[in-house]
Amino acid sequence: MRHNERVVGQWKSVVPVWILGVVGIVLVAALAAPGDYLDWLPVVLGAGVIVTFLIQLALPRKTGFVGRAMLSVCGLVVLLALATAVLAAVSPPVG
Repeated sequence: MRHNERVVGQWKSVVPVWILGVVGIVLVAALAAPGDYLDWLPVVLGAGVIVTFLIQLALPRKTGFVGRAMLSVCGLVVLLALATAVLAAVSPPVG
């Protein structure tokens, strides 16, 4: 297997976690009360971590597990940080 084939395979196991994160963020933004955004975004992160491990452990190739899992979770954290900033900016002040 050549290096490029391994890199493409890596993205195939990382991007679904990011897509799940975007879906979770959209659901939180659409369904949660504005004051509850920050309560539900960690649930999206937890679900993303669980899905990351399920996907990575289901792959037949275990080489690169840590790198793929780290890339999945770090990308998800970046998405959630951006979503937190946006949702905090648009939600009314609490209190």
